[in-house]
Amino acid sequence: MNDSSWGAPPQAGYWGPSEQGPVQGAAPAGPAYDAHNAQQTRPMPIVPDVPAHGGDQDDDRGAARLSGPLFRDDTPSAGSLGTPSQKPQEPMPSPAPQPAPAPQKKSAGRDLGAAIGVGVGLGAVIVASLFVVKAVFVGVIAVAVVVGLWELTSRLEERKGIKAPLVPLAVGGAAMVVSGYVRGAEGAWVAMALTALAVLVWRMTEPPEGYLKDVTAGVFAAFYVPFLATFVAMMLTADDGPRRVLTFLLLTVVSDTGAYAIGWRFGKHKLAPRISPGKTREGLFGAVTFAMVGGALCMQYLIEYGTWWQGLILGFAVAATATLGDLGESMIKRDLGIKDMGTLLPGHGGIMDRLDSLLPTAPVVWLLLVLFVGSG
Repeated sequence: MNDSSWGAPPQAGYWGPSEQGPVQGAAPAGPAYDAHNAQQTRPMPIVPDVPAHGGDQDDDRGAARLSGPLFRDDTPSAGSLGTPSQKPQEPMPSPAPQPAPAPQKKSAGRDLGAAIGVGVGLGAVIVASLFVVKAVFVGVIAVAVVVGLWELTSRLEERKGIKAPLVPLAVGGAAMVVSGYVRGAEGAWVAMALTALAVLVWRMTEPPEGYLKDVTAGVFAAFYVPFLATFVAMMLTADDGPRRVLTFLLLTVVSDTGAYAIGWRFGKHKLAPRISPGKTREGLFGAVTFAMVGGALCMQYLIEYGTWWQGLILGFAVAATATLGDLGESMIKRDLGIKDMGTLLPGHGGIMDRLDSLLPTAPVVWLLLVLFVGSG
């Protein structure tokens, strides 16, 4: 190779070894061919060294795009074929701006009218039975317990194949509520122990496969539904029992209402997204605020010898236990893969969907009222 091709500038008409046309007198760089054909061959046009699209150089610059674009949407750039561009490419018109979607209204997720109607009806039945004859209200508690046990055991069998024996649970649950009302905490514990024993024995009449999980679920159901509900019956035994039960019910409802109202309007930060995505920290703040205000009013005006500051403590405790109870049943329903425990109450779901916050709150309210004003 000639040294001038690396260090010295090329002479006029000389484009380098890779891009020059045929030089007169130079031997062809390929297989031999006759001189007659060589004289009839037209010289290659001189193609300027133009970079390819995007600014990156190709290895085949001398023959860039002589055969047309490689892809359907690849158009040759101006001057790539040695000819000036006829017309500059016009920019693509920007798409017309799309109108912003209309903001969606928040939904409660349930039939609010049906929920309010059913809630008012249940409240009327409870208040009427509570202040007319105490024994009637004890019967209302027992019926709610039996229906709740039926819903829980049915969902366990449908979704998990767990067969918790319903008969001993229903009989023992009703007996637990009555024993708590008649004999207090001692009667409730004895009935709970006998119910657990009945579950163990009843399940022995079936094959042993799954025995452990069935009786475990049965004992859990006995504690979760009837035993916790027994504390409501125990509240009723006091002289001002109906007002204590009314305070318990009002504060739980007020807590749930505050959580719903504030969370629906201002909720942005999730409280427990893996358990219940709909609950927010703002909703919890609303529950605590509403319950504390309601507790102060109830202790001051409904409970004899009660004071407003005791109501603040009571309201805070109710908001905490009601929220934990709601989250606890949400865990159960998520494990079972269901939204509601039943369909008995339109707009609410099942009985258990209404008892979820009441059940764990009952023993806490009973204990605090005993500490504040006694068991009388």
